[in-house]
Amino acid sequence: MPPDWLRGVAAQPQPWSGYPRHVRVVVVGAGGVGSAIVSIAARRRFLERLVIADVDAARAQRAADRTGDDRVEATHVDASDPLDVAELARTVGADVLVNACDPRLNPPLFDGAFAAGCHYLDMAMHMSAPHPTNPYGEVGVLLGSAQLDVHQDWLERGQLALVAMGVEPGMSDVMARYASDHLFSRIDEVAVRDGADLVIEGLGFAPTFSIWTTIEECLNPPIVYERERGWFTTEPFSEPELFTFPEGIGTIECVNVEHEEVVLIPRWLDVGRVTFKYGLGEEFIEVLRTLRKLGLDSTRPLRVGNVEVAPRDVVAAALPNPADLGERMRGRTCAGTLVRGLGTDGRPRETYLYQVVDNEWAMRKWGHQAVVWQTAVHPVVALELLAAGEWTGAGVLGPEAFPADPFLELLPEHGAPWSMEDRTRTQGV
Repeated sequence: MPPDWLRGVAAQPQPWSGYPRHVRVVVVGAGGVGSAIVSIAARRRFLERLVIADVDAARAQRAADRTGDDRVEATHVDASDPLDVAELARTVGADVLVNACDPRLNPPLFDGAFAAGCHYLDMAMHMSAPHPTNPYGEVGVLLGSAQLDVHQDWLERGQLALVAMGVEPGMSDVMARYASDHLFSRIDEVAVRDGADLVIEGLGFAPTFSIWTTIEECLNPPIVYERERGWFTTEPFSEPELFTFPEGIGTIECVNVEHEEVVLIPRWLDVGRVTFKYGLGEEFIEVLRTLRKLGLDSTRPLRVGNVEVAPRDVVAAALPNPADLGERMRGRTCAGTLVRGLGTDGRPRETYLYQVVDNEWAMRKWGHQAVVWQTAVHPVVALELLAAGEWTGAGVLGPEAFPADPFLELLPEHGAPWSMEDRTRTQGV
């Protein structure tokens, strides 16, 4: 059930009614991904109005100003306060609120959108909690369960919460749906694999995405799904495998990481197994292990002198802002979904559906580095499909709940084409 405070302030929803229209969007979070969403959306015609909001109003204003579009405005919001979030959405008359913040701010943004009667989109789900006695074997609080558990409340109000709609999760889920609809008669495994040959010049250690979120994903017990067993967990960085990424990126060791695809794909698709693995590299893994060993991954504030600060926030503040690394970055990033099973002809099939983004192109075309831009473009595609009435629905839904074809057909218009590579079982991965 929604929190008690929602019952007194909830507005009447404005459901997606299945016909093309211009939409009013609030984007909360003016960091790298939020700013890129604004840049991408401002070049599309489906917008009536877009308000970018952040606790740092000046940062939001910079994101709005760079578009040069009078449909785009900036304002202040406290994303940790659901009442402030709801008031902003109502004031704007928002059709949809896009959460471009770290997942620790998911609950107030999710609840604030529900209270305002608008729809909601995020790129990462509510955080998990490990099992108290068997963290590397059993699921505790499942990633995203707090959102999935209130599906009926959103459904009854006619509101849509489209969760996990980034690149991974997001595009990767859509690709799994496409494979299920068109390529396979039986799916034995969906294996989401992410890797890159990106190099950042002049810096010894500089993550290309939010270190706060990276720590959360990589040091939590990874989830695996198997049809006969359900969801279970393993140790961080477990089951290393060598995966060959396409278009010359090459072979990279990938390891298990907690990710939303493992939770969502089996809810909508009939699959035997689902895993998610990152190509992190040994140095990156050792840094994360050291942070864990020293307690610097903790989100619990410690008193230092007269102030209290969370160690993870210190780590994030000490590292370069990933959004500012584009000029130093060289190479490409690849996100994709490997599907194994039987093809529509009944014969064994193994196919990798993927998208590669070159950083030099992303910087030249958009002024945003490749990892940030690739995360941002897919929620904009989803918003456009919702505005066009090609995606419709209510409740708490993942990307695989919607038809894949219109999404994949629209990607090339955004400069984000996808590809497909068939791989036989004898070649391995």
